[in-house]
Amino acid sequence: MKKSRRHDADTYGAHGGKKIAWKPQLVKSLKIAAAAAMAIGLAGELGLAYSPTAGIITVLSIQNTKRETLRSAGNRWLAFLCALFLSKTCFTLMGYDLWAFGTFLFLFALLCLCAGWTEAIAMDSVLVTHFLAEGHMEPELVFDEVLLLLIGTGTGILVNLHLRRKEGQFDRLAQEADRQMKGILERMSGWLPREDKEGYQPDCFPRLREALHEAKACAVSDYGNTVLAKRTYELDYISMREQQSTVLKDIYDNIIRLRYLPAQAGQVAALLGQIGQDFHRDNTVANLLERREELLTEMKGQPLPQSREEFEARAILFYILMQTGQFLEIKREFVRSHRQGAGD
Repeated sequence: MKKSRRHDADTYGAHGGKKIAWKPQLVKSLKIAAAAAMAIGLAGELGLAYSPTAGIITVLSIQNTKRETLRSAGNRWLAFLCALFLSKTCFTLMGYDLWAFGTFLFLFALLCLCAGWTEAIAMDSVLVTHFLAEGHMEPELVFDEVLLLLIGTGTGILVNLHLRRKEGQFDRLAQEADRQMKGILERMSGWLPREDKEGYQPDCFPRLREALHEAKACAVSDYGNTVLAKRTYELDYISMREQQSTVLKDIYDNIIRLRYLPAQAGQVAALLGQIGQDFHRDNTVANLLERREELLTEMKGQPLPQSREEFEARAILFYILMQTGQFLEIKREFVRSHRQGAGD
């Protein structure tokens, strides 16, 4: 109970809101400010008009991961080329006035929304306003705008080159989720053969979801910071554990329904205990699946139920065994798709 309260205190602020991680926010804020200042300074040294725009472009270019930053920069360059064509057409046909810019903005926003370039609308529109303000699109001015975009996006990419995968952090978070799943299985083994389950509460599942959520966020960040190699092991691992957690909740719901305890309850509880005992990343679950099949065969050969209560209880136990098989098969499929082997 104390541990749960400590966890809540660490996760949430005094007023129930999510606690802010100040250190990474401060680091990112400093990075944004320094990068923007550097971009503005470089644009000013090159004598570019509207040099502060380079800083704004830098701010908009800095994303949470390398992959997002590069994708965003690519989209903005494609959108900028389209913006040049559309603005040249509108200004040539209608003149350098508000109506021409409004027409351009309508067409450009429509194009970006359809193409999925929404992050480029504001940035490239600001660059086009320079043409409107100057009243021309001479090559020199267009070249200045190209340089502003190049400096802004380039600086944004450069400041994110330091981002690295956090494999150590992911391992710690994944191990915490695994530890909680192991504990859930061991609790199931202990509670299943009890008739009185009033004290068996599902409070462990919200904590497991939170642990999986944190590990998944780290896995997504790691994937985004791996530009060349598309290694999906961490994402697949957490996806596998999420699927297993859903099965565990179903098993819990069935254990709660079990009031009458036939002799087979102890056998199923022992299997859950064995799964919990052997629960770790590097278990291929082959032996556990074999043990489950042996138990199923053994139970099928036992005498038929002698009462309605026993029949219903054994049906629940049989269904729990089916869910246990699903739980293990999820892991075996993961192991098959990742030859390095990581199992439960």
